[in-house]
Amino acid sequence: MPNSSAKSHRSQRGGQEAGRRELISRSLQSAQHCLEDQDFGTAYAHYLLVLNLAPELKTTVKETFQFTLFKWAEELDSLARIQDLFNCYEQALELYPSDEVICNSMGEHLFRMGFRDEAAGYFHKAVKLNPDFADAKENFYRVANWLVERWHFIMLNDTKRNLTYLKAIENVVRSGCKSVLDIGTGTGILSMFAKKAGAPYVYACELSKTMYELACDVVAANNMGSEIKLLHLKSLDIEIPKHIPERVSLVVTETVDAGLFGEGIVESLIHAWEHLLLQPKPKNQDIHIKDYGQVIPASATIFGMAVECKEIRRHHRVGTQEIAGVRLANSVQFFSPTCASVSSEETVEPYTTEKLSRVPGGYVPLTEPFQVMTVDFNNLQELKSLAARKPWKLSLPVTQGGILDAIVVWFVLQLDDEHALSTSPSEESCWEQAVYPVQDLPDYSMKTGDTVTMEVCCQDCYLKIQKISFWTSECGMDFSNRDDTLNLGNEAELCNALASLQTTSKQDGKGRVCVLESTETALLNNIPYHECFRAAIGKVLSSLNPSKDLQTMDVDGCGSGLNLQESQNKSSLDAAPDPLYVLDVSEGFSILPIIAGKLGSVKAYSSVEKEQHQTALNIISEANHFPKETLEFWLSHLEDENVVLQRPKSDKLWSIIILDVIETSGLIQQEVMEKAAISRCLLHSGGKIFPQYVLMYGMLVQSQSLLLESAVQGTEPTLGFNIAPFINQFKVPVRVYLDLSTLPCVPLSKPAELLRLDLMNPLLNSSSREVKVQICKSGQVTAIPFWYHIHLDDDHGLNTSDEFSHWKQAAVVLDKPIQVQLGDELVLDVQHHKSNISITLKPALPFHYKP
Repeated sequence: MPNSSAKSHRSQRGGQEAGRRELISRSLQSAQHCLEDQDFGTAYAHYLLVLNLAPELKTTVKETFQFTLFKWAEELDSLARIQDLFNCYEQALELYPSDEVICNSMGEHLFRMGFRDEAAGYFHKAVKLNPDFADAKENFYRVANWLVERWHFIMLNDTKRNLTYLKAIENVVRSGCKSVLDIGTGTGILSMFAKKAGAPYVYACELSKTMYELACDVVAANNMGSEIKLLHLKSLDIEIPKHIPERVSLVVTETVDAGLFGEGIVESLIHAWEHLLLQPKPKNQDIHIKDYGQVIPASATIFGMAVECKEIRRHHRVGTQEIAGVRLANSVQFFSPTCASVSSEETVEPYTTEKLSRVPGGYVPLTEPFQVMTVDFNNLQELKSLAARKPWKLSLPVTQGGILDAIVVWFVLQLDDEHALSTSPSEESCWEQAVYPVQDLPDYSMKTGDTVTMEVCCQDCYLKIQKISFWTSECGMDFSNRDDTLNLGNEAELCNALASLQTTSKQDGKGRVCVLESTETALLNNIPYHECFRAAIGKVLSSLNPSKDLQTMDVDGCGSGLNLQESQNKSSLDAAPDPLYVLDVSEGFSILPIIAGKLGSVKAYSSVEKEQHQTALNIISEANHFPKETLEFWLSHLEDENVVLQRPKSDKLWSIIILDVIETSGLIQQEVMEKAAISRCLLHSGGKIFPQYVLMYGMLVQSQSLLLESAVQGTEPTLGFNIAPFINQFKVPVRVYLDLSTLPCVPLSKPAELLRLDLMNPLLNSSSREVKVQICKSGQVTAIPFWYHIHLDDDHGLNTSDEFSHWKQAAVVLDKPIQVQLGDELVLDVQHHKSNISITLKPALPFHYKP
């Protein structure tokens, strides 16, 4: 009987195994049929069943499973079934926990939905699993810029800043302060300063999940994990005794931006004084420090100065009324977001930032530095009154004649009675300055003795400087009176005064406002760019329509070209030719379609998205006497806006397609070669893609600045604290938005061609290339800045490093500097994957390497 029982069990197991195999086989077949029918959801369910029943098949079906997962995820995304999408990825990662492709894809979905912290975790994991996985590296580098802003590196490398904070904190703690709260701790460095100074109780809060986790690692690595309590909270959400046991005697913070108030320091400190801090020390009373609360920094003084700066001007004011033959309509008023914020209902940062010491072309002070305001962070009533305070007016004499381009602002942060930090443009520090561009004046030229006036207020957590105006020295008006009373003697003086007043207030309601980003304004001011495109477009159109003279439409009706009436008379005699189709898919505000439309019988399509941009282009078209049908907006013709590159009509092809190849940041646009491949299929014979090819140039340099801006340089700048290995996980190999003309660096080689991107002839492209470079000066190679020559054709090109360029430059920063000698030769291994550029150096004999 026992043998019979054993046989029965074996038979049962055998039957179960056969059934399992049959189920697996059927499920695999069903999954394949579902894929053929594009039923990805059912296919995914079959594969889940197979992999749970037969884990040994993981390797065999891995690629097909990945494909099915990604297709099903796309479908779920389009249906807004977000939870189902994430459930699928979680199931997939349980089956393939070490699959970098699935991790990366999960991160991409999270990033698109705005979960940047979570996305970074998956991208980082994918890179750790496979350091050579280019897609994951590129994704991680992009999200790293969002999560750990680049100023963290610059600030942590600022030894003077760190030492000043340390000394101020030591003074307070060693005078008897027992408990410290660090608001917006970042890496935790100020908390560690407090602990090092001897504070018995230290608490720190950080809202960013990424920075909170980084601070936890940093504090633990410095053996303070059990001594500093870290809270993943906004300070406004901290409660006593839920999060901290009692009120603290010191709040330390550096939640300030270039405009001082932009990171919410006032709101944070009002809440801290009301709910988290001991009461402030009463004036004129000698109370021991442990019995009252205080803040580091103790106070701040804000300063300003009127400046002339060509670089600021070209990024915030359109400086011409005619561009490559296109007249800009007077009825369109172009503004930058900073100036538009004055009348905007949304909370928009009312300034931009610049490091004035490195602005191309420099700047000229037009006034002496003046005090804008002071603020006492240890005075609750003063902090609360800031937002309620009525705007006040400032007036100051012009000490140097010039063009009024901006009011520049900086501050002195008084940490305590002995220690202060200045963000002045004359100081060598990690700080930039706040810039308030001046716009909408009939004239910007000021003379010595004129008076600049402005209105100042603190609103929406920002310092606002608005209604900037100036009075000529001849008007004889007194501006010392804060109530803005005009001391004028008679009607004639009043008329003269009003005539000489230049103000930034909006004109009457007839003008149409068009808000442009600073890079869009700089592009509009880039005259060589538009002239180059006009010549190249005209050349193509002439070659495609040789029997017709492509003459520019005459805006005024009195030039060498055909005016509108003559054009209409001529077209009534001759059969109207089929128009040539031009598509501009470059990003942002572009007048290239209008330039094309002026060159003959052209149907031009713009891909601008914003309604106000479309309205502005229509008004400009009318001002140039365009027939209404000459310019159209391409996106309004598309059923699916994600598929921009299509035929103009079912039976037509494009004559010219204009692509954005280079981002203003200095990087290559994502998927540009894929777009070029599609574009080539949409061109009729003789049609062209602009640009036709791009050459990338670079050179070897020694630049301490690039090192400091890209990674924390060991423990010396952080005063012995071990922070670098943790924050440097978020460093990126390419530094963007650089101005090579003002970058502090020493060139160690001549420029060399590194890469060619041919949009018309893909056979000339290569994703990798080795380039030999001769060293012309001894030194340490720390970086490889690069820029582009953009060739519309063989005769017309643009250089992204020109002084008129709206593009910035970028640089690959080496992990470790390489010592080189005059006459050495290095080989650059250049790799291009999507928009990601990587450059590695290796020696070629003779080469003298010094570690």
